[in-house]
Amino acid sequence: MPDHVRITLDESELPTQWYNLIPDLPVPPPPVLHPGTHEPVGPDDLAPLFPMALIGQEVTTDSYVDIPGAVLDIYRMWRSTPLHRARRLEQHLDTPARIYYKYEGVSPAGSHKPNTSVPQAYYNAQEGVKKLTTETGAGQWGSALALATALFGLECEVWQVAASFIQKPYRKTMMEVWGAKVHSSPSEVTNAGRQIRAESPDSPGSLGIAISEAVEVAAGDPDTKYSLGSVLNHVLLHQTVIGQEALAQLAKIGETPDLLVGCTGGGSNFSGLSFPFLREKLAGNMNPTIRCVEPAACPSLTRGEYRYDFGDTIGMTPLVKMHTLGHGFVPDPIHAGGLRYHGMAPLVSHLYEIGLVEAEAIHQNECFQAAVTFARTEGILPAPEPTHAIAAAIREANRCRETGEEKVVLIAVCGHGHFDLTAYETYLSGQLVDYEYPEEKVAEAMKAVPVVAGA
Repeated sequence: MPDHVRITLDESELPTQWYNLIPDLPVPPPPVLHPGTHEPVGPDDLAPLFPMALIGQEVTTDSYVDIPGAVLDIYRMWRSTPLHRARRLEQHLDTPARIYYKYEGVSPAGSHKPNTSVPQAYYNAQEGVKKLTTETGAGQWGSALALATALFGLECEVWQVAASFIQKPYRKTMMEVWGAKVHSSPSEVTNAGRQIRAESPDSPGSLGIAISEAVEVAAGDPDTKYSLGSVLNHVLLHQTVIGQEALAQLAKIGETPDLLVGCTGGGSNFSGLSFPFLREKLAGNMNPTIRCVEPAACPSLTRGEYRYDFGDTIGMTPLVKMHTLGHGFVPDPIHAGGLRYHGMAPLVSHLYEIGLVEAEAIHQNECFQAAVTFARTEGILPAPEPTHAIAAAIREANRCRETGEEKVVLIAVCGHGHFDLTAYETYLSGQLVDYEYPEEKVAEAMKAVPVVAGA
């Protein structure tokens, strides 16, 4: 049994390319469609929102994309991130399972999000863009983009979901320290925000609403582009540095995962860890079970429908085929566990549809209980999002204790929870409520989802 508890890589071992899973898939994913014509979009359709370099990465058929030197220089500030053996957690659970976790909380922004915010800021700066707009929910993505734009001399304007804006004031401060301008969403700054506020003055907001606001501002200014922290192919591509490192780290100690688990909201963290392992599985080099774990309060994979839908609430974005709860979805304010987006990344949704990954939903009390156990054994206070993966790993470890199986379990702890103490306080005081998203709400939301012929 390996004795290592922390596995790192030398600088010479760091990935110098991002990995694109799509060419290795047995079935290609469905195309992105124009919202008006329902025809596949072309580069010109996306040009008002994204620089051409990122549009190229969105549709590339190359298996690998070189990471620019300027991006690698910044990555080296925190990469490689450590891979830990969770020995104290294993001992606490009295399990024969070996649990490893890839810890992304060591980045300057405290999460995995700079893996894509840095290249996005770089490519925009290279094409002469002056400002980036974006949305953020819990604030991890907004913080990461604020950091990246500061490093490349760009302006940054962020719309933060109102419920999180109120609950996490220090996220706003963090973004402002890095130079970003932050609005509570829905805001009075945009037509989309004013429309939502007129209909629902006390709206807690949603990522879909915040996306509408950020897209509206970007589309109306030739010097401004929009930046997204999850869901799209180029975002998932950038995150594959996580899984490539984890593969190399496990190889150093002769381990191969039997189960790989990632939390899924928009899909970037899960994809970043799993796609390089899925490449190896498709090539016949290993055969791990790959599992998505999402909140029962926002169960897009396990309860949503696989449909073409808008990525935003107002309907300004192209149509993507994904598991969706409907673009009008507004998360319940009692949902403290993060992962609040109405749709799953189209590529992750496609993998689920063709049976390459599985999914389960877990209630937030079980997730926070797992997080507290993890913090008291491993010492790291995880962000609410990866608590879902931790809870799933504990479930598997308990099964191994009952069966005697010595499984190797790999998870991603995609960030720390230092700005999420209100959620932990709610859990510790016994006030955290489990909420399961009702089937009737899904059915009602589907009435507003576009109907695409033949899809």
